[in-house]
Amino acid sequence: MGTGGVERGTVEVAEALVAAGWLALVASDGGPHVRELTRVGAEHIILPLASKSPLVIRRNTAALSDLISQKSVSLIHARSRAPAWSAYTAAKQTNTPFVTTFHGVYGLGPFGLKKLYNRVMVRGDSVIAISQFIADHIVNEYDADPSRLRLIPRGVDLSVFDPNTVTSARMIKLATEWRLPDDGPVIMLPGRLTSWKGHKLLIDALSNLKKTGRLQDELRCLMVGPASPGSSYRQRIESNLAATGLDGHVQIIEDCRDIVAAYMMTDVVVSASTRPEAFGRIVAEGQAMGRPVVAPSHGAGPELLLPGVTGYLFTPGDAPSLAGALEQALNISPEDRDDVARQARTHIAENFDLDMMTSATLAAYDEVIAGHGKGTA
Repeated sequence: MGTGGVERGTVEVAEALVAAGWLALVASDGGPHVRELTRVGAEHIILPLASKSPLVIRRNTAALSDLISQKSVSLIHARSRAPAWSAYTAAKQTNTPFVTTFHGVYGLGPFGLKKLYNRVMVRGDSVIAISQFIADHIVNEYDADPSRLRLIPRGVDLSVFDPNTVTSARMIKLATEWRLPDDGPVIMLPGRLTSWKGHKLLIDALSNLKKTGRLQDELRCLMVGPASPGSSYRQRIESNLAATGLDGHVQIIEDCRDIVAAYMMTDVVVSASTRPEAFGRIVAEGQAMGRPVVAPSHGAGPELLLPGVTGYLFTPGDAPSLAGALEQALNISPEDRDDVARQARTHIAENFDLDMMTSATLAAYDEVIAGHGKGTA
């Protein structure tokens, strides 16, 4: 239960289950989100489910089978591969309905050897895909039965990501901490400091604007997200900034405790991932906060954005294309910016709302349980 989107979704669904009168049990090897599970009324069981050891997987299977029997579990839902192997076998042993969520494009390894390991994620009685991009990937790569797929995009909590709830005091606090200038546009790339999130690509795009005389002197770029322990990636970014002369424009912020206020201080939100995103929470959250979003035209990005209306797409991995999209987004007039904000938030509310996601997930549970002959819990 770390800090990623999978873990956040687990908490969100657990909360919805408790609110609907279910008993929500979450088994994991622990992590920061365990406290959140307790807060929403779920029960957490610690098991070494992250282990890929066959011996540990067998032990986890036995532990899960016992838990299913003791708690009269109606359905088991797996969200990643190692736990899914234990969960799948335990579900078979106890004749319990089994659901999976396919959260990403998993690596196939040398000669595709990992494909068999990955395949457990399409063995659910129902397989939830978090985007049409992922649904297509499941069918094309794993020859999954389309009738068992359920397209349930991730959802944004619009009560949290709400521009109207962000006070000026919260924004002033962040602006002071980060020493942001009073004037000048701000762009932000939220996300972990890891190479595939596209920090270097964004630097290259800003360098392109600078070389062609299109980079505003007052522009500030915020790269907001934690670095992996022991990683030298931040140092590589800083070296790149110094080499391009952009260190005065770009600021790296590893610890942000108010990302909602950070979105509000931003003129343009950037997703620059060099790999296709399975969903792209940044793209959805940025629009929920009424901000124009720039995103690559691969993965689920095109599904989340209304190009030319709520943001702009660019050619993946292409710095000049990203530079052009940034320039378009930064040059939106104040009047048009208000219109973008309204349409962006409406778009997310109508298509990617958290309540829609949790309701669809619980409906998928009911469908699987009913089809399995066990009745609803």
